[in-house]
Amino acid sequence: MKTNLITPEGYRQLQQEHDHLWFEKRPEITKIVNWAASLGDRSENADYTFNKRLLRQIDRRVRFLRKRMPELKVVEYSPEQEGKVFFGAWVEVESEEGEVRAFRIVGPDEIYERNDYISIDAPMARALLSKQVDDEITVTTPHGQRLWYINQIEYRRNTEQ
Repeated sequence: MKTNLITPEGYRQLQQEHDHLWFEKRPEITKIVNWAASLGDRSENADYTFNKRLLRQIDRRVRFLRKRMPELKVVEYSPEQEGKVFFGAWVEVESEEGEVRAFRIVGPDEIYERNDYISIDAPMARALLSKQVDDEITVTTPHGQRLWYINQIEYRRNTEQ
């Protein structure tokens, strides 16, 4: 089950995606479908077939966004979070082998197309919650347990990450 948390930036991105699909992309594709349909035989009309499929994909995504967005809880930054790992934190961790990773803990709807974000539902994020700099955590993964040390915790406010 997905956690229904999202950062303010993530919510804005979902809203922008919805608006782009609904107000720009869908009307554009609808015009193409109507034009292609006016040419006659639709069964052999590649423009019609391709764009009709694209229109269905747009409609499916818009329906998903309209259903998902009201379920989401936007989590704003709070000064009480400083010094500990909570939702929205940028965290740098280091393994026993010296491997360093840096990422932001966000909602599951925000991790796509970003390799520097991890979901709050991920084992690493769960293990990090409420920890501080210099704490060590053990993360259980399909490949076994790994020990990590927290090097840095940062909250970046009012910026597009």
